[in-house]
Amino acid sequence: MSNIMDNVDQALAERIRNERQARRWSLAELATHSGVSKAMLSKIERVEASPTANTLARIATAFGLTLAELLSFERASPPIRLMRADAQPTWRDPETNYVRRQIFVDPRVPFEMVEIMLPAGKSVSFPASTYIDRQHVVWMLSGELNLREGDEEHFLSTGDRLQFREPRDVTYRNATLKPCRYLVAIQLR
Repeated sequence: MSNIMDNVDQALAERIRNERQARRWSLAELATHSGVSKAMLSKIERVEASPTANTLARIATAFGLTLAELLSFERASPPIRLMRADAQPTWRDPETNYVRRQIFVDPRVPFEMVEIMLPAGKSVSFPASTYIDRQHVVWMLSGELNLREGDEEHFLSTGDRLQFREPRDVTYRNATLKPCRYLVAIQLR
């Protein structure tokens, strides 16, 4: 994962500020749309705080973007057909050390693929709004994962897959002593 950006917080700050300004939103308006406090948004834009995966998902949703789209800092033109593993962009959650590797995102194709490595004993949660207008499938590559989707809990192990239903709050939890890896395939409607 040599491709974790040296200055990802600065790039995120600029991306969020640019998206907000393109919509002519104040920090207060983004706070209202995202459910993230104005103080936290201000700290993120001033590069005084590193946002968590949950915070980024809320901000992306407010902008009508997927997390992958928000984390795509540069658009390749023409698109890259073959992308080697070490060139695929990665991002690490500062709170959980959850690592997401962007396998595929292309603004012309309504489909994304992301590989996640969730450390042992860690969990990450996303609000239902993250899943609106998006179909998700999770496929376990290695390890075990407890996935709570609304009131339902699913136990997944290597090779299992789960297709999400209607949007609900989701928590991915690795209750084991080893990291787990899973692929998230997202179809945009």
